[in-house]
Amino acid sequence: MSETTTQIAIKARQTFAIAALLGAVVSVPMARAHEHHSVATTRVVVKAGKPAEFRFTLSRKVMPRGTIVFAITNKGALPHDFKVCSSPRDGLANSCVGKASKLLSPNQSTTLTMRFRTKGTHEYLCTVTGHAAAGMKDDFKVT
Repeated sequence: MSETTTQIAIKARQTFAIAALLGAVVSVPMARAHEHHSVATTRVVVKAGKPAEFRFTLSRKVMPRGTIVFAITNKGALPHDFKVCSSPRDGLANSCVGKASKLLSPNQSTTLTMRFRTKGTHEYLCTVTGHAAAGMKDDFKVT
């Protein structure tokens, strides 16, 4: 009888160990899936050509890490675009490597979606010749 009790105890421990292992295997992807879904999506309204022709107005200049959707409208009289630089240059660059919207005629709108995984300051500018040099550039902060 003691052999049967020992065998039952061994099987119980094996079953428990397998259940614990399966629980760990399932819980790790579930935790990562939860992390993925908890990333913020932020909408930022961008007005190009306002308050002056060679200026941008952003609805916010500090935003959390995650996906940022820039909703861009050209409120000026000239064509403009909106480009976010890959590396910051203290608001002094007149050109950069990065991701840009399409060129917008007056009163046209578009969106530019970007994902920011790290904190930092990011420069943006208009790539139309002479516009950034005329002041159509600035930066925003990701926290």
